[in-house]
Parts: sequence; structure tokens; C-alpha cells
Amino acid sequence: MTKAKGRIAGYLFVLPALLYMIFFVGYPIIDNIRLSLFDVNVMNLTKGHQSFVGLDNYIELFKEGTLQKVLMNTLIFTISCLVLQFIIGLAFAMLFNLQFRSAQRLRGLVMISWLLPATITAMMFKFMFSSGGIINDFLMKLHLISSPIDWLVSSGTAMFTIILANTWIGIPFNMMLLTAGLTTIPKDIYESAAIDGATAVKRFFKITLPLLKPAIMSLLVLGFIYTFKVFDLVLIITNGGPVNATQMMSTYAYKLSFDQFQYSQGAAISNVMFVLLLIIGVIYLRLLKKEEQL
Repeated sequence: MTKAKGRIAGYLFVLPALLYMIFFVGYPIIDNIRLSLFDVNVMNLTKGHQSFVGLDNYIELFKEGTLQKVLMNTLIFTISCLVLQFIIGLAFAMLFNLQFRSAQRLRGLVMISWLLPATITAMMFKFMFSSGGIINDFLMKLHLISSPIDWLVSSGTAMFTIILANTWIGIPFNMMLLTAGLTTIPKDIYESAAIDGATAVKRFFKITLPLLKPAIMSLLVLGFIYTFKVFDLVLIITNGGPVNATQMMSTYAYKLSFDQFQYSQGAAISNVMFVLLLIIGVIYLRLLKKEEQL
């Protein structure tokens, strides 16, 4: 095969993936950007005449203050979940890496939360944290509280509930990636460090964490992107309430588009999310490239 034919064959292999990306990724993104620059609502959606408003949708959302609030909610939710998932996931990974009896069975049990559909998990947590749910019943039997707590009515406890639910879902993902990272660390290094008198804490900070850095970096970036765009969990448990206290960018975009029929403003929120996640993705790729060059 000549060099030209080889190049053409390469293009033909890439063509299906390119067409898929254009139609199912590129076109929706471009159309969403176009939608955010027009005034499209339920009154003029089918009339064909929609006025161009430029960046007015973005400016209006910013002036209302709700955009800043849902952005802050999303960041608090994302960072809290990432920290909790990582700490607990790392603890489980190191525990099951000890290869004690029943380690595989226990690891399988931890995976259950990741295998359940998010809607099932959301309904389960909504029931558990309702006024008459098992959490209030358990706390009252322990005499820790005297009356039921309205977990999903107060802003602080509602945010706590959805963070807890999402953390429970994300722990297995963190555990599996960190377990895979731990298996790549040679046992000889730990044995040599132990002979030299390094304590378990010192081996953790000087050997385990530095050698897990690539896995941790991938985990945190992927976890940030996955958690930042949370939708179904919040929609089912709190629906963004009370008074937007748990409103995330994804649920707010849905609310604007399909509850209030302000399609352009919903598209504007989606575009802000897209830009933020794109920046995170670019930073990740740059860090990955820098890591490969070392």
C-alpha cells in the first residue's frame, strides 16, 4: 500500500467517529450557543420570529443573582463530595489492598452503591431523610434528638443530605481507581523503607501518596466533571429547594427551560457550565502532558 493510500485509509477509519462527534456533540453545542443569543420562550418557539438579544440573557441572569448562587451551590457540592469520596475511597482501597480474608466479598458490598441507578439511590435517601424516615427514628432511639428533623426543608441539612447521597455513590469509583493505582506500587519499596526504619505514616506520605499522584489527578478531574453536572440526584431529593438552597447549575438550567419555558436563559446556564468544564478539561490535559514529559 502506498503512503497516500495509507493516509486515505486512516481518514476513512476516523470518518465515522468524526461524523458522530459533529452530529451528536458539535451540533448541539453550537445550536445551544445560538439559542442563548436569542429570545426564545414558549410564546415564540414555533412562530419562527425570535429576536436576537446578544448577551442579554447572560447579563440578566448575572444581575438577578441566581446564577452566582447556583454556581456557589454547585462548587460547594462538588468540592465537598470530592473530598469525602476521595478520603473514604482511599481508606477502603488501602484496607482491601491488605488482602485479608473476605476482602473481595467486602469490596463487592461497597460496589453496590455504584451499581444502583441514581434515581433509586435518590428515592432511598429521600425516604431515609424524610420527617418520618429511618434517620430520625434512629437518632431519636439513641436520644440524640428529641423531635424529628426536617432534613430536606432546612437549607443546610438539605445540602448535607444530597452531599451524603452523592458521596455514597462515588466512593466505589474512587476506591477502584485508587486500588488499581496501589497495585502498581512495588512491594519492594515498602520493604526497603521498613528496613530503614520508616514508620507506616511516613511510608504513606513519602511513598504511597507520591506514587499515586497520576491516579489521584485523573480521579479528581474526572470526579469534578462528573459531580459538577449532577442532575437526577438533586432533582429527585430536593428539586433544588428549599428556596434554591440546593439548586445546581444543571437543575437550574432544566427549571428555566422546562418549568418556566425560558429556553434561551436555560441554554445560557448550560453554556456557562460547558465553559467551566472545558477549562477543567484543558487544565487536566495540560497536567497530563506535563506528567508524561517528566
